[in-house]
Amino acid sequence: MPKLILSNEKTLVLSVGGSLIVPNGGPSVEFIKELRRFVLREVKKGRRIAMVVGGGKTARHYIEAAKAVGKIAEEDLDWLGIHSTRLNGHLIRTVLRDIAHPIVVKDPTKAPKTWKGKVLIAGGWKPGWSTDYVACRLAQKLGVRQVLNFSNVDHVYDKDPNVYNDAEPLEQLSWSEYRKMVGSEWKPGMSAPFDPIASKYCQKHKIEVAIAAWEKKNVSNVLAGKSFTGTVIV
Repeated sequence: MPKLILSNEKTLVLSVGGSLIVPNGGPSVEFIKELRRFVLREVKKGRRIAMVVGGGKTARHYIEAAKAVGKIAEEDLDWLGIHSTRLNGHLIRTVLRDIAHPIVVKDPTKAPKTWKGKVLIAGGWKPGWSTDYVACRLAQKLGVRQVLNFSNVDHVYDKDPNVYNDAEPLEQLSWSEYRKMVGSEWKPGMSAPFDPIASKYCQKHKIEVAIAAWEKKNVSNVLAGKSFTGTVIV
């Protein structure tokens, strides 16, 4: 099982999968409560958290609806996903209002290095990549060498586990190895453990990523530098 040693104990950069926040027809109140408890617990330990929120089923429903009506430009489909991430971001910022920066970040290159409160929420930026890329840019801006990617995916697999029963989980791999698996193109609504464009950026800037399923004990192990269920890409 992999381990991750945090390079910055005081500031965490999280990429939270929208599939956790909006898994089906609407927001998961249970998950949002759990996320809030997690954030409050880490803030009490003296940590700051920069969190980038994905679009989840909200994004996919809107993209599918637009495509069902007629031929839509990929840029416009991407904007539907981007606005979905911002809506989800506003939801999370709202439930963390007392400790969160009052504005949801739209451009990670202009994010404040110091912010009001202990939590900074960000959503999608512009067409061409996912919120994973935003998280990587935010980490680079804040001087953090790791992005913690939490979603409903427990590992990177050697092939699609939804298609192949013999798919094997991978615990650690290099960016070169991972990028050979996912390719180099981003498509609106794409579902991959980590965005190909973000992967290229991480490889260039030597940012590590931990991909792990959201489960209380597992999340705690990631932050404590203990063995966890998931994948580390370096």
